[in-house]
Amino acid sequence: MIQIREMTTQDKPSLRQLYLESRRETFYWDDPELMHIEDFDRDTEDELIFVAESQQTIIGFISLYVPDNFIHCLFVDSSFKGQGAGHQLLEKAKQQLQRPLKLKCLSRNAPALAFYEKEGWKKVHEVKIRDAYWNMIYR
Repeated sequence: MIQIREMTTQDKPSLRQLYLESRRETFYWDDPELMHIEDFDRDTEDELIFVAESQQTIIGFISLYVPDNFIHCLFVDSSFKGQGAGHQLLEKAKQQLQRPLKLKCLSRNAPALAFYEKEGWKKVHEVKIRDAYWNMIYR
């Protein structure tokens, strides 16, 4: 059973670790030494964060920048992928944000692009810079 709830201060150490490990695994093309435990604090500043929890263990999170109806981060521990946490976190975002919802997904991140498209997101425009990404929208 996966539960979705708002982040508490006590969750930060687990979320920092999850964010670091997930980024190092997902973005294998980037130098892992440039990723740090405190990146979570910087990258989610001023965002509304919800965690996915299973048996008192945080298995994922989503961070929302509410003023822009923008999903900034969505990460699920790799050992829990495919069990519905990502879907449930997106459903929570739909309850918190106004449509259309927006996000960016790196073009190299084929598994994430496939996940979002399966969830009903549409690719709008690919921005071709050093780390190319797709602007995506959910109506």
